[in-house]
Amino acid sequence: MTPSSASASAMSDEAQKDSGMRDTEKMQPSTATNPWDPSAFPDGGTEAWLVVLGAFCAMFVSFGWIGAIGVFQEHYQLNQLRSYSPSEVAWIPAVESFFMFIGGSWVGRMQDLYGPRWLLPIGTFLHVFGLMMASISKKYYQFLLSQAICSGIGTSMIFYPAAACLATWFMKKRAAAFGLAACGSGLGGILFPIIVVRLIEDIGFAWTMRTCAFLILFLMIIACLTVKSRIPPQKTPVKATDFVKPLAEMPFLLLSLSMFFTFVGLFVPFIFIPIEAYANGMGAMNSVYLLSVLNAVSILGRTLPAPLADKYGRFNVVIIMSWLTAIFTLAIWIPANSNAVRWVYAAFVGLSSGTIVSMGPALAAQISDVRQVGVRTGTMYMFVAVAVLIGNPIGGALVTDNHTNYRNLKIFAGVLMVAGSVTLMAARVSISGLKLAAKV
Repeated sequence: MTPSSASASAMSDEAQKDSGMRDTEKMQPSTATNPWDPSAFPDGGTEAWLVVLGAFCAMFVSFGWIGAIGVFQEHYQLNQLRSYSPSEVAWIPAVESFFMFIGGSWVGRMQDLYGPRWLLPIGTFLHVFGLMMASISKKYYQFLLSQAICSGIGTSMIFYPAAACLATWFMKKRAAAFGLAACGSGLGGILFPIIVVRLIEDIGFAWTMRTCAFLILFLMIIACLTVKSRIPPQKTPVKATDFVKPLAEMPFLLLSLSMFFTFVGLFVPFIFIPIEAYANGMGAMNSVYLLSVLNAVSILGRTLPAPLADKYGRFNVVIIMSWLTAIFTLAIWIPANSNAVRWVYAAFVGLSSGTIVSMGPALAAQISDVRQVGVRTGTMYMFVAVAVLIGNPIGGALVTDNHTNYRNLKIFAGVLMVAGSVTLMAARVSISGLKLAAKV
């Protein structure tokens, strides 16, 4: 064999090896998996479930606190701020709720850019500091600045990063994961009213607020250590259009409008059910327990429908629960003339509304690119923020007969819930058309 033929043979063998290696590489899966690909979501595992635990704690102290602030409407109206009307007092929980939800517009964007590393500790400080300052407040404006604004901003910086991070770990089990984490808000809504009322009797208002602040601090230490995003932050410029652009999509616009109408009506019983019952003869302690019952049963609403939502469609399940909430309000709460009926209403509306509250982020995530979940969830909750800001003061202004007749307030809440249900149905139609059996 000549040197040239040997060289050619060697080159041929080398080419065959290279070809074989390339064929083998084609057969093997890529190691650089796209983190946004549905198959890349772990849907379980230690890290993912630790994020659920952290989100549970975060939602306990944020949405759970907001769900329980109806107890302060009653307390302030009967004590420190008794010279103010129900509508004026309602601005305190309304502004606090507003700042929690409106923060989604910028907290969601900051989450997309930088992740939860700094947002959660800063939110913890503001929430705790606000409640500490509320503990020494005496005047109306002081409660607004401390509890409504400072604490409200803190809850926003806690809630949105937890919800957005959770969405990066789950795809097929997303509704179930959100349902479990949202149980934290339900449990917070159960315990905070009882803690506040019991401790006010034993140690006074000031130390009650400080005790709640220390409890929040402890739970947020757990959240700060466990909540993280699976997907790296997106270092893209912040533009105002980032918040407006999603509204050009009809399904997202209708979903946001649905959340607006629903939450205008939904937060009315969350705030006024204790004081309405007290004004109509129920004992002060039992009236607060109404709020705890509502939040307790809402845990079932957050968890039991979640697997059904993953199986049959999240929009389908939430539409059913939205209609039930409206029907319960119109058919049970409006004609309620006894304490027993009020207990029934609190339980029923807690069950149905729990699904709406917990599934909101999952609905937004379903019709969003996962890379934009944070900012799009925030955009949706901007609508919710305006809803909770105006709903309760309007409802409070509808109370008549020296703050004892709440019939007009109840009608207002029920009608807005109906509007929310109709709009959510329109959102579903914009996604799948008139296919009733479609999984949406």
